[in-house]
Amino acid sequence: MNVTDLFPTLRNLPRIDKLKVMQFLVLELAKEENPSLEQGATYEIWSPLNSHEAAHQLAQLLEEDK
Repeated sequence: MNVTDLFPTLRNLPRIDKLKVMQFLVLELAKEENPSLEQGATYEIWSPLNSHEAAHQLAQLLEEDK
């Protein structure tokens, strides 16, 4: 089936089904863009929160700017 053959069918879908098609396509595109991330997996993200070293470096930069 050609994509142009799908357009009339998609046009006639109810709004909720059009949204489901959009969601499906977005998820498929996301899988292609970032295949290294797994759905439901937990990934560690670094944050400066509670980082005393980051606070010290920032304080030094602020002192240098005075």
